[in-house]
Parts: sequence; C-alpha cells; structure tokens
Amino acid sequence: MRRGARGLLGGLRIRLVVTFVAVALVSAVTATALAYRDARTAVLERTQDTAVDDLRAQVARVAADFDLPADQRALTGFADRVSEGLGRRIVVARYRDLSGISDRYAEPEPRITPALRAAVGAGGGARFQRVAVGDLPYLVVGMPVTYAEDGRSSGLEVFAITDLRAEEEDTAALLDSVRSGIVPVVGLAVVLALLAAGTVLRPVRTLGRATRRLAAGDLGSRAAVTGHDELARLARTFNETADALQASDAELRAQEAKARRFVADVSHELRTPLAAMTMVATVLEEDADQLPPDAARAARTVGAETARLARLVEDLMEISRFDAGAVRLHAVETDLADTVRASLAARGWTERVGTRLPEGVRAVVDRRRVDVIVANLVGNALHHGAPPVTVTLRTERADGGEWVVVEVADHGPGLPPQARERVFDRFYKADAARTRGAVADHGPGSGLGTAIAWENARLHGGTIEVAEAGPAARGAVFVLRLPWRRTEEAGE
Repeated sequence: MRRGARGLLGGLRIRLVVTFVAVALVSAVTATALAYRDARTAVLERTQDTAVDDLRAQVARVAADFDLPADQRALTGFADRVSEGLGRRIVVARYRDLSGISDRYAEPEPRITPALRAAVGAGGGARFQRVAVGDLPYLVVGMPVTYAEDGRSSGLEVFAITDLRAEEEDTAALLDSVRSGIVPVVGLAVVLALLAAGTVLRPVRTLGRATRRLAAGDLGSRAAVTGHDELARLARTFNETADALQASDAELRAQEAKARRFVADVSHELRTPLAAMTMVATVLEEDADQLPPDAARAARTVGAETARLARLVEDLMEISRFDAGAVRLHAVETDLADTVRASLAARGWTERVGTRLPEGVRAVVDRRRVDVIVANLVGNALHHGAPPVTVTLRTERADGGEWVVVEVADHGPGLPPQARERVFDRFYKADAARTRGAVADHGPGSGLGTAIAWENARLHGGTIEVAEAGPAARGAVFVLRLPWRRTEEAGE
C-alpha cells in the first residue's frame, strides 16, 4: 500500500495537476488580496474626501452667521446646524475651554484622539484620522475655522465623526464574493491541469510503450513523432537509437551466422584428413613398442593429440548442428540405470566412479544423448575433481511435475562462484586450480563438453545446474534434471 501511495503521489500526472492547481490557487489568493486592498482603499479614500469636502462646505456656510466669542449654548447650536447639513453625523465644536456636541448622548472623546486635536490646532486645513473604538471603525475629520479676511485662526475647531460600518460591510461583502469565486477557479484549474497533463503525458506514454516493446526484444518498435517540441525531439532520439540498435543487432547476427557457418564448414572439411591421420596414428601406436624410445614417445603423443583433435572436431560438429537446428530427439523408453552403467563401462570408468543407481527408473529419453551428458559430466569430474566421484540416480517431484535426477559429485577443489555462472558457456574453462595433473593424460578439454551437455538437456526439456556441495562437503556437484516421461505419456 505504501508503494502504491508513493507511486500515485509520485506520478507525473499528479505532480502536474498539483503544480497547476497550486499556481492557480496562489494566483487567485494573491489577486483576491490585491483586489480587496485596492477596493477597501478606494472606498475609504472616497469616504474621506467626501467627509472632508462636506465638512468644509457646511462649516463655511454655518460659520458665516456665527459670532465669536461664543458660549456653551452657542457652540452646541453651531454643532447642531453643522450636523444637520452632514446627515446627522456627530459634530463637536470646540472654542477655547468650551465644547458643544450635536448629540448630547454621544461620547466623542474616545474617538477624537490627542494627536488629531494637536494636528487641527496647529492649523493648515482639514485633518482626518481613522480610529476603532471597540470593534467599530470611525472616520474623524477635524478643521479649524479661520477668518475670511486674513485667514487667521478664530480659535473655533470643528470635528465630525463618521461611522464606517457601512463601508466595512461593503468591502467585506466584496471579499466574500471574491473568496467564493476561488472554488470555481480552482475547479477550472483542475480541469485545465488534467487536460494539459493528458496532452503532455500522451507522447510520454507512447514513448514508454515503445521502450517496453524494445526492451522485450521488438527491435522494430518505434515511437510516433508529432510536433517540434522537446517530447518530439526525445521521440526522434529514441527512434534513432532504436535504428542504430537494430542495425547493430542485424550486423551481429550476420557475423554470428558467418562464424557458425565457418566453424561448421571447417569442422566438416577437417573430418576427411583427420580420419586418415587417425588411421596412421593408430598404426603408429600399435607398433610403438618396436620403435626406438624417442620415436615411440612421439608416436604415442601423435596418437593422443590426434584423438583430442578428433574429439574437438566432433564437438564442433555437434555444436554446429545445435546452432543450425538440425538436431532431432530420438526418444524411446530407457532404463536409466543401465544407460549410466553402460556409459561408464564404455569409457573404462566403472572402477573409478561410485554409483547409487536404483533399479526400475525408466523414462522416455534419447539414450545416445543421455550417454553424452553423463560422459561429459563424469569426465569433467574425473579430469578436474578428486575421488571419490559418485553418480546418483533418483526421482523427485518439483514445480508441479515429476523429474528424473542424475547427480554427479566429486571431492575436488570445487568451482569458484564466478565460474558457476559461466561453466555452461562455450569454450569456457574454469580456473586451472581445478585441473588435476594425475588425470591430465587426456590433455586439457575443449571447453565445449558442458555446453554440449546443457544443449542436450535443454533438448529433452530439462536443465543442468551446479548445486551447493553442502556445508561439510567439498567439490563440485552437477545436477541433471529431465522430465520423467513414461511410454504412455510420450504417446499422448
């Protein structure tokens, strides 16, 4: 589940959609904040300008008929007349130590701050300030009354208090409307992101399918190239790489076919002169006892090397037949214990190899090819291992089927780990540490024996593996597994 969640969250489509939505959301929130700020500023500035202009005009009209010095009653009347012209806003008129208020129940003092009084008292025209009393916002505008003749201050100051709740409600309503518009904007962003992701990922998926086909062995796989963007260039590069790989593969296959044909041709051509050489070498070996010592050794050496060359040519011919697909399986019901004994006896290995061969194990196999497999595995153990060499025959059930198992084990130095992976490769020879001089009279092998044995096992539908000898054992263990087919099963 964790891997699935990581794959889902780590998908390119999800990342594109999340990025697209995040950008849209940040843009919408930023635009909302800027719109709210600008709208609030505009509303407040308009209210401030209107309040200043209205107060200035109303004071100029009322002050024309107002006489100074004034008492408390006159100041209150002045404030009432100014307030009437301002839509019954709270107005405070101050003259020296006296003050008059248009609304006798109001408490204007918390709203008219000392800073505003000081600014108005300093002269220079109207001043305003936004204040909050509790949770309620107010705009307070103050101005000194001056004489029209010379502009001197008369000592009379007027303050008008405007409630800003309506403006705050208007800007809050604007913010709510803009905020509610974010949801459809984000929804639209998701739809557009999915469409964009589909457009971007479609060529990526096409390229991915082409890559998987190429990895599966379809060298003719190509990706469609549409457009001229980066993805199109990537698809074009993939196609060029696939073309080069296909050309290299074709060239390698052609070279491999030529090499196999060359080996087959050379092996075939060598058979005729090699037959004559073998005949002459045999005659020389038979008469070696009648020759001088040096000539006798030379005759025996020629015989041994000619026999080795004959075996190599036969191995090359056999490998060539496998490569050409010309090998056929001639399977009949066979007693495997008798087959193993006959293979050992034919090569004179009966006294040198221990056997555990239960009777009655009969299977449908190609007897000649089983003989080749056993001969190669046992000969390899005798040549490279150490006694005792044992051959064990048994049956087992594994992988939903029945198998005949032939196990060849020796007690030599064993195979190093790197050799186990390559022991069935053609012409591969393991470390010289496994070669025993005591049985080196046949000379070094060709490196084809285990490869031929593996091909014959594969032809039967079986396998050959190098098994672990066990914690207390030494040496190499080769395990041949063949499907256990009886006569009636083969007929079916």
